Amino acid sequence: MDLGLAECICLITGSTGGIGLETANLLRAEGATVVTTGRSGGDVKADLSEAGEPERVVEETLERHGRLDVLVNNVGYSEIRKLEDVTDDIWQASFEINLMSAVRATRAALPEMRERGAGTIVNVSSTAAKRPSTGMPDYSVMKAALLSFSRLVADLYAKDGIRCNAVTPGPTATGAWLGEGGLADQQGERDEVLAKVGAGRPLGRLAQPEEIAAVIAFLCSPRASYVTGAAWSADGGTVPIIV
Repeated sequence: MDLGLAECICLITGSTGGIGLETANLLRAEGATVVTTGRSGGDVKADLSEAGEPERVVEETLERHGRLDVLVNNVGYSEIRKLEDVTDDIWQASFEINLMSAVRATRAALPEMRERGAGTIVNVSSTAAKRPSTGMPDYSVMKAALLSFSRLVADLYAKDGIRCNAVTPGPTATGAWLGEGGLADQQGERDEVLAKVGAGRPLGRLAQPEEIAAVIAFLCSPRASYVTGAAWSADGGTVPIIV
């Protein structure tokens, strides 16, 4: 299905691996021009946990391409911790990367989008935002705040032709979970942890990054033109719908 993304200019944060990279590949396959970014490289190298860096990435995208049609705020980070072990410094670091990176990039992108009267923003949150993970307390809180921010942007700027939605993935088979020292290793023997985590989903497995990317790509596209202010679960049925 043609998503109607040909010739769109898209910026994806945290896109040198995992869900972000899969999303970049999918949008490019749809004919979009994609700007990738990450600490280790991408089209624009940046540490988005630092104030000023999200703004710089947006500004460089606008300088290179003249406009920004789609912003995907995907960058994020978590470690397994007990709530009582989360220090003030850890809370602050989580705040900067998991929430403020999206706030700053969005704030930088909005003026140009409003001037054109069009734009799409997708924030990659987490199933932990809807039902907090006891092993990732700071991450859960920041990703919940990101859902609130997404709804706020959707409400404020719909009149300007801007849509804003969120995606809430469950555990996904990326380096964050599968890599050496990653979330699985932090909880015990890797294969046993991954088997247990997978069994905890109604679908019985972790997501593949391309499955999450497909949801993001749809929300980025004109095919989702009547969707805004939503938080789309892509978690294998983990968190039930609350009516």
